[in-house]
Amino acid sequence: MKKIIALAVALILTLTCAAMAELTFTTGGTSGTYYAYGTVLAEYVTNHTDVKVTAVPGNGSAANIDLLDLGDAQLALVQNDVASYAFNGIRFEQYEGTPVDTFCALAALYTETVQLVTCNPDIKSVEDLRGRNVSIGSQGSGVYFNAMDFLAAYDMTEDDINPQYLSFGDSAEALKDGKIDAAFVVAGAPTPAVTDLCTTKGAYLVGLDEEHVAKLQEISSAYAMSVIPAGTYAGIDEDVVTVGIKATIIANADVTEEEAYTIVSTIFENADAIAESHAKGAELDLEYASSCGLPYHAGAAKYFEEKGYTVEVAE
Repeated sequence: MKKIIALAVALILTLTCAAMAELTFTTGGTSGTYYAYGTVLAEYVTNHTDVKVTAVPGNGSAANIDLLDLGDAQLALVQNDVASYAFNGIRFEQYEGTPVDTFCALAALYTETVQLVTCNPDIKSVEDLRGRNVSIGSQGSGVYFNAMDFLAAYDMTEDDINPQYLSFGDSAEALKDGKIDAAFVVAGAPTPAVTDLCTTKGAYLVGLDEEHVAKLQEISSAYAMSVIPAGTYAGIDEDVVTVGIKATIIANADVTEEEAYTIVSTIFENADAIAESHAKGAELDLEYASSCGLPYHAGAAKYFEEKGYTVEVAE
């Protein structure tokens, strides 16, 4: 009898621990939108459901995909273009022929714009980056992929610049100190690091023309023309044309159908409350969320189906 009771207690403890298991949500650098917004989402889900989510800083899209592939995190914020390159095994050497398909989408959240920031008035085009010191993002970040795409659209490569592999925060400091000439920043606008630069250093953004927007869209269908409105940053009084991609939550197989459904439904059913904690919450939109070029987790697909949106379900 004692043995039966002991086994029952052990089973209860196991089930309780499983129910209370935390999902690690890897985001981005602490000075970027991924971390700030990811933290808000994680805390909201944790405080209002039985699913416990912990947001942690991350090193960007490629690094986050690696963490999910290794099982060191279960949820991640990534750029949908990089996720597509990885999932389909295309475009970049690290993925060609060796796709990473151990993840699927939960939802697209908002548009991230590719922002080319400089304090040098001689830099008026991507082509003017030749021979200059340019931050192209920290190792493993989606920024690197976008920077390479931008250079390719102008028939340039990494060899045509003096690349610096810096985070958003480090890029801002390097621009302030005159150590670099320009930096690629990929995030929702306004981005805190860029806001600070424009306010304190008189930085500005380098835009694209229609021809090069089209070339970028040929490189990746994930790119969509995006306009950063005049007044978004101090001193920038004209609209800036660039391209954007979708900031997307992905999950690996450790996330159950019930957990995925709970996370997605909680976020979108409480968009107004989330928007009170972070401005990006105001951009939550079901139609936008249900299309990102990736197959969706069955739990997320169930929620979208209830709302009238059919998505491809991951196998």
